[in-house]
Amino acid sequence: MTRIHSLQIIGSKSFGGAERWFQRFSTSLAELGHRTELAVRKGYALDRDIWQGLAYHALPMRTVWDPLSRHEVAKLIRRLQPDLVQTYMGRATRLTVAAEGKGPVHLARLGGYYKLAGYRHADAWIGNTKGIRDYLLDNGFPRDRVFHIYNFFEPPSVDGETVQRAVWNVPEDALVLMTPGRLIPVKGQRYLLEAMRCLPRELGGRPLWLMVLGDGPLAGSLKDLARQLGIAERVVWTGWQSDPGPFYRLADVIVFPSLERETFGNVILEAWGFAKPLATTAFRGAQEIVHHAEDALMTPCAEPQALADSIRKLCVDADLSQSLVRAGHRRLLEDFSKSAIMRQYVDLYSQLIGRA
Repeated sequence: MTRIHSLQIIGSKSFGGAERWFQRFSTSLAELGHRTELAVRKGYALDRDIWQGLAYHALPMRTVWDPLSRHEVAKLIRRLQPDLVQTYMGRATRLTVAAEGKGPVHLARLGGYYKLAGYRHADAWIGNTKGIRDYLLDNGFPRDRVFHIYNFFEPPSVDGETVQRAVWNVPEDALVLMTPGRLIPVKGQRYLLEAMRCLPRELGGRPLWLMVLGDGPLAGSLKDLARQLGIAERVVWTGWQSDPGPFYRLADVIVFPSLERETFGNVILEAWGFAKPLATTAFRGAQEIVHHAEDALMTPCAEPQALADSIRKLCVDADLSQSLVRAGHRRLLEDFSKSAIMRQYVDLYSQLIGRA
């Protein structure tokens, strides 16, 4: 196997689903024997010792047009001389500009339907959904340099740690709904709170509780909404959790209420990986990968009553829930396995480097 030297660059301030994928992907690439180095934004959430021994470099990345930040990125690339640079989202991509025909291959990875002006200078592009791939092609990107590879999620250990209910004052007999994600509009948490109001306080003789994993600018307004809806005493706000696994293990049902423009949704794979029944909305990514009523229940976006009906079914119909769990876990292993996805990335890297 030819070892590939890559530099993975991300300019995020905070730690969310995209950043967790960046970490998971980079460490997996290194585990395969490829030299993998990271560049993160100096002074923010990713600038700390969380990289399992990977070499990481903290760069200013002040603004997308800052010439000094661009110079620092270029200087690092010249010093490391990687075979390939993979950038994530707008800031890192805009700041990575090489002289034409010189330096490593620049592969820009898109996890959303971003404005594309700041991406066209890359050598190749990869979307984590078919929809993003088609979006690039529809906007005139060269067909032979646009690619699609899904994210992966590796099933966790079955005997891993489970968060203790008492720590969060959740009753031992409660039915626990759990939703992970940043508290931002696209994640649709307000519609899940409204769905909670549509549901009874108990299902099957068990109190119904909701745990919200995440933080963000909507935290205050969402907590106010929970109080206005009269459900605040049954909603637990955990804040951001660097390891959501113990909360997945605690949950009875995973709910993913995102709005239409959500692109992929790692939560879907995580629910399947932790063998939990999933109620999701029909956002773009879900429509592409979920088979409704086979591996999850899918309802229209921003419709609380429909979401409540799905949640109720999963809470009271054990046979349905287990059928969805089995099918979802099978989908994960067949279509989104770590080995298959990483093989596609390594093959793509080799193809691009050979072409350069």
